[in-house]
Order: sequence, then C-alpha cells, then structure tokens
Amino acid sequence: MRAMILAAGLGTRLWPLTADRAKAAVPFLNKPIVVHIIEYLRRYGFTEVIINLHHQGDSIRRVVGDGSAWGVHVFYSEEPEILGTGGALDKVRHLLQEGTFLVINGKIITDIDLHAVCAAHRRRAALATLVLMKNVRRERFSIVEVDGDGSIVRFGGMPAPASEAMAADHAPLLFTGIQIVEPEIFDFIPRGVFSHTTVDVYPRAIACGRRIAAYIAEGQWYELSTLERYLNASLAFLHRDGRSFIAGEGTIIEDDAEVAESILWARVRIGRGARVRHCIIGDDVTIPPGSDLHRVAIVRAALCPSPPMGTIVGENLLVPF
Repeated sequence: MRAMILAAGLGTRLWPLTADRAKAAVPFLNKPIVVHIIEYLRRYGFTEVIINLHHQGDSIRRVVGDGSAWGVHVFYSEEPEILGTGGALDKVRHLLQEGTFLVINGKIITDIDLHAVCAAHRRRAALATLVLMKNVRRERFSIVEVDGDGSIVRFGGMPAPASEAMAADHAPLLFTGIQIVEPEIFDFIPRGVFSHTTVDVYPRAIACGRRIAAYIAEGQWYELSTLERYLNASLAFLHRDGRSFIAGEGTIIEDDAEVAESILWARVRIGRGARVRHCIIGDDVTIPPGSDLHRVAIVRAALCPSPPMGTIVGENLLVPF
C-alpha cells in the first residue's frame, strides 16, 4: 500500500516559522515533522511515499531526499499552484489507482495504530475510512457527524466552547487527517482543479450512496498548524521527560540566562541574563543580553524584510502569539 503525505500547505498560521521552509520541514523536538511522519509510516510497513510540494518545497527535498535513509522510496508531486487536498490526489491519481492507499496530513504527530485502522477499513468495505478522535477540549476543529452504523454523514462547523457541564462522552468528533482510501474515490474527484476532500469529494460520494466510514481512534495525536499548538505539543513531550525546554545543535545559553517552557532551534544564542519563557526561537537567532521575552516566536529579520505582522527589533523579528 502506498501513502501520500499532504505537505503543500502555505503554513500561514505557523508563520514566521514557515518563512524559509514548508510546514512539514519545521522541526519538532529537533527533527522535521515530515521525518517523524515517514518514520511513523515505515513502522507500519509503508515503503512507497508520495509527498506533494508547493510552499518552500525544496526545504522538504533537502531533508528527505529520495527517502532511502528511512528505507522508503519517495515520489514528489510539485504543485506550482496549490491544489487542495482533493486536487493533490487528482494530480497523482496515476500513482494511486492500483490499490488501496493511505493519506496523511503533513502537520501531525501521532501514534494511532494504522494496522487497526486498515483492518477496520477492510471489514467495513468502505470507499474510504477516515480516522476520527473525540475533541474533548472542543478545540477549533470541524465537527464530523457519524450515524449509528459508523458511517460519516456530514462535515459540520466548529464546536461550541467547552463547559464543565459537557461530558467527555458527548464530545464532538474531529478528523485527524489520516484516511484509508480506495482508488474508486477518483470517480468523485474533479479533474485538474482545486478541490478539498471534506468539502468537494466526500460529500459528493456520500450523496451518491457510497460509504465513508469512521474509525474512532485512541492514542496520541497532535496537530501542529498554529504557533500555540506547536509549542503546547512540544512541551507535552518535554514534560514527560522532566524537561521544560529543548535546544537544537549549536545553541549556547550564556551565564545567568533563564530559559523555560520554550523551543530553541539550531545555533541560537541566549545572551547573559536574558529571560525566555514560552517562546519559539528559530535558527541562528541571537537574543541580546538582558532581554525579557514571553510568548513570542522569533526568527531572523532577514528572512522577512517586509513582515505582515510582528515587530523587528535589531536583527530579529518578534511575533507574539
């Protein structure tokens, strides 16, 4: 079975971390997200992987290459104009028409059991099986409505904010971005145009009477599409090991500096006496001595000479979140 990693997104909500790289090339715990995903797929026996590229696609090519370092063979699909999740599949239909395939978003970290997902898909004889999870905290993920037979009937809006009166058993369901798909799905994907699977493809298939099955998963799942989610997911992993920050290769923290609840990429320098809390600091950034920083993402200003938001301070661009 082949797998496709959807990695062509613009990464707008992760900006400025995506100023010089694709979202999937952003490091998570000092390893690019796309590498985490490839390793995850390889553990479940996937050896042929398609990756679509648009924004800063070369940043993924530099990291992944031909995939041989992880025992996989990688095909790249360049999208000069972004095609959406449905259009991305359409562009590589010639690579996916021979049998069942998996699609996974290039912005997640998870340990969901793919063997169990595939087994459930085979039992249900569905056109596609979408992996869902309970959105207990009612974060801003679209609601997926499922009938009593375990089939998806509708993709809805955002959930109402959580309250103490809301039981976890009644939490709405969210789509994890993992799906097992039969090649007959291409009967419902428009050719040569932008489309999204949950907007343009699956609703059409459902309207035609085809089963789109739901698999409600347990396990870890983190979606990293915003600065807040990226930081929180990173800290969740660090706290398990008793750590409050992580620093990439070549990073220097000078005497009397304080770093907590933060992510430092490669070759960062924290000046003497600086305080850094709940921050994300990109490659090659120097924090001046005595700085006091809280809840900001920081990259070199040279990466964003005309930033749409944030403040340039010296050689750094600071974007609060």
